[in-house]
Amino acid sequence: MNANYTIEDIIRKENLVYKVSSIRTETIMKYCPGCGHGTMHNIIAEVIEELNIQSETIGICPVGCSVFMYEYLNIDMQEAAHGRAPALATAIKRLMPEKFVFTYQGDGDIAAIGTAETIHACNRGENFTVIFINNGIYGMTGGQMAPTTIEKMVTTTCPFGRDIKKMGNPLKITELVAQLPGTYYVTRQTVHTPANVRKTKKAIKKGFEYQKLNRGISFIEIVTTCNSNWKMTPVESNRWMEENMLPFYPLGDIKVPKED
Repeated sequence: MNANYTIEDIIRKENLVYKVSSIRTETIMKYCPGCGHGTMHNIIAEVIEELNIQSETIGICPVGCSVFMYEYLNIDMQEAAHGRAPALATAIKRLMPEKFVFTYQGDGDIAAIGTAETIHACNRGENFTVIFINNGIYGMTGGQMAPTTIEKMVTTTCPFGRDIKKMGNPLKITELVAQLPGTYYVTRQTVHTPANVRKTKKAIKKGFEYQKLNRGISFIEIVTTCNSNWKMTPVESNRWMEENMLPFYPLGDIKVPKED
């Protein structure tokens, strides 16, 4: 260590391991402790900063917990009606094809009220990025069963667990859209460990970079927790996700470009 360094120099130059992205605003996040949304916002901000596309990026968030993203990222953002983000993203990208456009949607939004918009945008091969947050539940509105709620999972509308015979099967919409010709890159990741955060960041960066090729949608699912509605601590919810959700929603790439 250089003996001429002051304590401030050491902290500033030699001990800096992380800093908040310049894309992040100074607004304090409202998310529950343990929620994956905050981590995802940081990842997206870091990717936008590293690609130097702040002025060229447009994000679209509809409703639910994801809607708070407007307050935390210093980029152009547009709200959409519940489930309609892919339709709005289609319009924006077609009008301004030089922009980097992404949607940020929850499971109820993307796989229930927005199923039609999701399927048809993917089938058409629109050239934007979909970021899909899957916590298996309707988070903001009270913890009701979602299309992605797995079998036997307890919610406020299935307090004894999801019964497949009565309530149908969980919808693996990511595997569904991977079969469509208009999807270019489809992957499922998570953010509950540092290693998984790094993998997710690589996936998000690919999702943005692939827009330069104009080959179709990049569809990125993030399996995460909702410990408040799951009635668990953050540590318990991460463990429950690993033991129950990830076997049903396995991580990894589902569809990759041939050149990769």
